Amino acid sequence: MHVRRFRRRNRPVSWRQRRRSEAGVTHASHPCRGSPSQLGRRSKDAGTRIARTPATEQGETMATVQYDVEGSVAILSVDYPPVNALSAAVRVDLGQALERAAADPAVDAIVLLGSGRTFVAGADITELGTDKSQVRPKLTDIQASLDSFRKPVVAAIHGTALGGGLELALAATARVAVAGAKVGLPEVNLGILPGAGGTQRLPRLTGVEAAIEIITTGKQLTAEQALELGILDAVVDDLRAGAVAFARAMVASGRPPLPVIARDDKVTGIGAELFADARNKVAKKARGKIAPLVAIDCIEAACTMPAGDALALETRKFQELFASDQRKALMYYFFAEREARKVPGIDAQPKPVRTAAVIGAGTMGAGIAMVFANAGIDVWLADISDVAIQKGMATIRRTYETSVGRGSLAPSAMERALSRIRSTTDYATFAHADLVVEAAFERMDIKREIFAKLDVVMRPGAILATNTSSLNIDDIAAATTRPQDVVGVHFFSPANVMKLQENIRGAATSDETIATVMALGKTLGKNVVLAGNCDGFIGNRMLQYYTGEAEFLMEQGATPEQIDRVAERFGMPMGPISMRDMSGLDVGVLVRKARLASLPAGERFSPILERLVEQGRLGMKAGKGFYRYEGRDKQLDPETDAIIAAVSKDFGITRRPFSDDEIEFRLFAPLVNEGAKELEDGTALRASDIDVAWVNGYGFPAHKGGPMYWGEQVGLERIYAAALEAARRNGPRWGPGKLLERLAREGRGWKDA
Repeated sequence: MHVRRFRRRNRPVSWRQRRRSEAGVTHASHPCRGSPSQLGRRSKDAGTRIARTPATEQGETMATVQYDVEGSVAILSVDYPPVNALSAAVRVDLGQALERAAADPAVDAIVLLGSGRTFVAGADITELGTDKSQVRPKLTDIQASLDSFRKPVVAAIHGTALGGGLELALAATARVAVAGAKVGLPEVNLGILPGAGGTQRLPRLTGVEAAIEIITTGKQLTAEQALELGILDAVVDDLRAGAVAFARAMVASGRPPLPVIARDDKVTGIGAELFADARNKVAKKARGKIAPLVAIDCIEAACTMPAGDALALETRKFQELFASDQRKALMYYFFAEREARKVPGIDAQPKPVRTAAVIGAGTMGAGIAMVFANAGIDVWLADISDVAIQKGMATIRRTYETSVGRGSLAPSAMERALSRIRSTTDYATFAHADLVVEAAFERMDIKREIFAKLDVVMRPGAILATNTSSLNIDDIAAATTRPQDVVGVHFFSPANVMKLQENIRGAATSDETIATVMALGKTLGKNVVLAGNCDGFIGNRMLQYYTGEAEFLMEQGATPEQIDRVAERFGMPMGPISMRDMSGLDVGVLVRKARLASLPAGERFSPILERLVEQGRLGMKAGKGFYRYEGRDKQLDPETDAIIAAVSKDFGITRRPFSDDEIEFRLFAPLVNEGAKELEDGTALRASDIDVAWVNGYGFPAHKGGPMYWGEQVGLERIYAAALEAARRNGPRWGPGKLLERLAREGRGWKDA
């Protein structure tokens, strides 16, 4: 690795005097280490908060950085609520504070802290792409200055150090943290990569394979994991005192600091095959995202190029990604998730949910019970028989054991979660619970019977929630004397994995109940949306047009394999035909029977599903559906082609070949059309809420923003024209509403809805 060396001076070169290309310099040949064995006691305090104004005789406060000196250690505390983001103001003050510490002959070492609840959580996302992002010093200027420091710098982490926050810490000589801290580089989730040396410094600490995993997934690491990987040098009990002691030990060692960018032992001798394998694996998971693969290119550059050149490549790649359509879509989606949590016009305070109950110990109920237990909420799992309960509890234990086996869950965490789940066949057992979720079979008579019993048993003020995916909330609430407490809380299967929580407001649901279930979603780690009460709510109401169009396409000549391939190329985790097979074709037939009563005259469903079920082709569970299965491996089946061809013949449909692009547009345009109707009739509050529902509940690719964002990009006038054609071809339900017509005519977007 090429390392440029500078002459020794009385103080390091400041960021004002340095050019960006000099970020990789060092003057030392050995890292400066303290004594982690003495300082690395594990803390049990996950809630560390650093006082905002430490009282020392030498203290001085700038606008966003507190400067203190303890003995010979300068302590720089970033004080920029709420999360100490690296705004332009913070960078300016931090740069000046570092220069001051570097120039002070009485200071031998520096500690970087975050005041309040966190270290530096990351970049100020509101400044990205604005003039403020160009204010000097940039983060890379500060890092370049740190790389030339001849005084050790210790980053002291509590709360979170994410993105730019971790990249700042990676430029320090060493890093310590309390046990509750978390670190990560989540930039790929915004369609970019760690553009301030993250792809260069992280592999120098963790090794290449771990760095690829961390950066391409964007996942957060606990302090314990970060210590094991080499990101942290110690985990301490008292953050400020521990960091100061660590810094003093580094000074006492007499070794000059070696910046991370100059540590090359873990990035040398790495074969090209490692990166080729990584690209293959990541490409499958990325489903069309480009940022993870570009990040691998930059990590490979850390192993093959001089540090300065690799840093310059990272900067160029960051800029290319920032200008991409994927970054724009993912940035839009980032804010959409946060906006979805807000319900206009509701000022009620949420009620606390400390205990819960779940009715139904099947797959869905068991998963929901796990969701509560994982969030630290005690939960009762109820069903009509001990046999059903035992089966549900066995499912829960088996699911946890699988997670432990793959290393994603600690055995102790599994036991804690299991201890929070109790079972019963008697509703009176959980009469004191704050909330109960009914997850019984999707039949109105069963649900009404359950809610009538809950109405008698549950304490006043308890929230009665139904997990129905499509049934009328008001009809369920009518079985009680407290409709204000009844609400839909729709989880998606598997509930312990899927991130969407679709809350449904009934006509009488109180503001307090809505506020409670919206806040509950955050506690449970879910992304929430609020939906109006209609058949299928936001997501499933739209889904029928996606799967229905796939069936019409098959009648007209497209093959199941081509439709699935196009959908998966688009970025869906599974094509609509494979999804049908997995959920069960007989289930789809039952749902359609209920909808036939409301089908307009002159409209039909394709009978392909019914024909397949008549032949015993129920889907994956039967070993054959649209495809034939050996385990989970699917194969094309000529019998399916013959059944579809017979349907086409019966309806006098001339079959023809389709291009992939035509199939793609035919599949996804109806989603946008129906989403526009949901906005028009108030089922959805915002177009972006629909996108949140579809990204989290149905796997719509986030890098395309969601169906409504995608529709706006392809053009609402084009969506409108497609809806007119679909109505002519498929029936009146497929036609456009007045909102889409107006927006298309006026050339406007969803913000004008």
